[in-house]
Amino acid sequence: MPLGALRATPLVEQATARLREQIVGEEWPVGTKLPGETSLAQLLGVGRSTVREALRALAGAGLVQARQGSGVFVIATKPKEDWSTQLRRAAVADVYEVRMVMEVEAAQLAALRRTEEDLTAMKSALAGRRSALSGSNAEFVDADIALHAAVVASAHNPVLTALFAEFVPALRQGLIDLVELLDLRTKEPDHSEAGHAALVDAIAEGDPEAAGRTLREELRRTLTQLQAP
Repeated sequence: MPLGALRATPLVEQATARLREQIVGEEWPVGTKLPGETSLAQLLGVGRSTVREALRALAGAGLVQARQGSGVFVIATKPKEDWSTQLRRAAVADVYEVRMVMEVEAAQLAALRRTEEDLTAMKSALAGRRSALSGSNAEFVDADIALHAAVVASAHNPVLTALFAEFVPALRQGLIDLVELLDLRTKEPDHSEAGHAALVDAIAEGDPEAAGRTLREELRRTLTQLQAP
């Protein structure tokens, strides 16, 4: 992607984003020496002070490093996580720990108490989740929550159902953050379709141990990804 003059403010943010695109897109691979401040300023149509601030931001992200007397070099094409991203990961991990306590128990109870109407609702929600794979992040998350809500409802415990309803807003935001943080659209195109189908099958078969284990393993796998350095 060729560099070009930038629009109006905020120039530092724009310059940082444009240079980051070059690095992340590997237009400038690791080991590449960046053009000098004067050259970059001319290419971007900004002042040298703006370029200097942009390079400082990229260095903070772990993408470039200034070497005394030699210039600025690309040292990575993937930025290290900033503090806000780490906090988002931690928040989603907290949500998943609560899910594990609440939903695993609900799945086990559902396997013992589900009715034919419950099974119909769960299978319909599973199909809806599958259809939402091609939708937006929000559409998919809403479909995923609908399936889990159907599982919780099948436990036929009004307190558990009410707790889950109160938990949904935090769960929804957590799931949207999860998709973005782990880049699941790229890494897991089916978004654990097999695991969710296995969960519904275990509940349909009246096997609480399998239902609890299936959901616990699914949530634990995601939690491990979130907690990975």
